[in-house]
Amino acid sequence: MTPPAAPYPRVLIAAFQGWSDAGDATTDVLQHLGELLDVEVLHVISSEGYVDFQVHRPRLMLEANGKRALEWPDTRLFGPVQRPGDPAEPSSTGAEGAPESGAETVRRLDGSPVTDLFLLAGVEPARDWQNFADEVVELIDVWAIDTVIILGSMFSDAPHSRPIVTTLTSESAELRAQTGAERSSYEGPAGISSVVDLALADAGIPPVSLWAQVPHYVHSTPSPKATLALLDKLEELLDIVIPRGELLAQANEWETNINRIAAADEEMSRYIRRLEESRDEALAAETTGDAIAMEFEKFLERDHRPPRAGDAGQAPDGNGDADPGAAGPEEGDPA
Repeated sequence: MTPPAAPYPRVLIAAFQGWSDAGDATTDVLQHLGELLDVEVLHVISSEGYVDFQVHRPRLMLEANGKRALEWPDTRLFGPVQRPGDPAEPSSTGAEGAPESGAETVRRLDGSPVTDLFLLAGVEPARDWQNFADEVVELIDVWAIDTVIILGSMFSDAPHSRPIVTTLTSESAELRAQTGAERSSYEGPAGISSVVDLALADAGIPPVSLWAQVPHYVHSTPSPKATLALLDKLEELLDIVIPRGELLAQANEWETNINRIAAADEEMSRYIRRLEESRDEALAAETTGDAIAMEFEKFLERDHRPPRAGDAGQAPDGNGDADPGAAGPEEGDPA
């Protein structure tokens, strides 16, 4: 089935449960978006041959008619609901069943609902990663996806009491210029997200990788604060508005609970204070560096750029010729 063209770029957001999903941050992003969007399963990449079922066991379910059935840990592509009689453009907001104007859903800045966002959710395979990546590449080609964002989260020396750091990388110079991403310099163990990232780049569909740093000392619980940080960055990248629902309250409760635990453990409190001091020093140095860079750019523009007609001999102020802002050095496994 070949989907019709859409007036907006088709965007796929992908995340894989496992090594690159610290604090369940990325899979919770997909779950949150799936609850807000009008999507259905468009394609399934079978887990057979890819997934270790002793690690990711199938779940026994009772269907509505009482019949027992197995739900396998497959990788599923979710996309806009295709209804009989829908117009050729799946992004049309007039189709029957589309979100009403007041419904809570993902919207564009003009208030119209987003109906061209796709989600790819699955678990990290245990084997045949290259074949799995080839299936993902083929799927993106069949559904005419224009932009791919691969989500990841990693445990790091990040204090829970400070904003979650996100990093953005891409192999594409064009995407780096558009998004402010950097080219990853990471070397080390890789996950399936890196394999898919490089496979897409080789196929001429370079993705953007978006990663969040999760405090490693709270690894046993989901991290809604990291989920929120990823959603914040997705809003910025895609120029959309994503309702947060209960996530803000959950993130506040998460931080409050950690504060309470740390207050009863002096060693943990001292460790967190060291992390906070290190993060604050790094932020101050980054801020100072940015300020110096901006002043240097102004100096170059003022003293070395010829005046434009109508400037009355005054050199123009800088207005965007500088290199896009960097997302920060990569730590972890973003490709």
